[in-house]
Amino acid sequence: MTTANQSANLGALERYRNNFLREVEANVEEGHMVKMCMQCGVCAGSCPLGPAWQHSPQKIFMMIRAGKRDEVLGSDSMFMCTSCYNCMVRCPRQLPITHIMHGLANYAHRLGLAPKGQPTRDFATLFWNNLIKKGRVNELTLTLRHYFRGGLVSGIKEALSMQGIGLGLLLAKRLNPMEIFGGHGVKDLKGFHAIIAKAKEIEDRKKGFSA
Repeated sequence: MTTANQSANLGALERYRNNFLREVEANVEEGHMVKMCMQCGVCAGSCPLGPAWQHSPQKIFMMIRAGKRDEVLGSDSMFMCTSCYNCMVRCPRQLPITHIMHGLANYAHRLGLAPKGQPTRDFATLFWNNLIKKGRVNELTLTLRHYFRGGLVSGIKEALSMQGIGLGLLLAKRLNPMEIFGGHGVKDLKGFHAIIAKAKEIEDRKKGFSA
């Protein structure tokens, strides 16, 4: 074996010893379970959104073990999970696949590496920003912000296309037009905001993360 080949092999071994898997194990919920995946593909076959995945769960797990950090954290696949739990129910190793996928999505978001313009991620951000104001979701303002996220014209078109559903919600008293003025919140709003502030404080301590 040539010196060049030996150096390449040693470099590959060193990258493996300090690979992305350890980072995931340290920073992602249930991340230590990734190495238990046996690549059977049952998760992909069980997912109702299987054909829409950029990378199915077992591919994501394989990429983690291969050290493909940029490809994993830049993938939109984690944000495609709808928490149906089909994959977890059917996994022969009983891996917490849903938890891991959400954990990866959260980690990518915290690092600022999550893909921009991903619809599910954008809606989740809108939902969270709406929720933390008063501790309850204001369905009307959330819906309007979602419809008009792409501008006035596209918002009007989307709102008109959904007018039948909107009317049904109004008749069923599931949508209150008065919520446009702020809506209702939790009784102890101060306590709720204190919880959020404490959670942010804990999160800020992890800014460096474990690498």
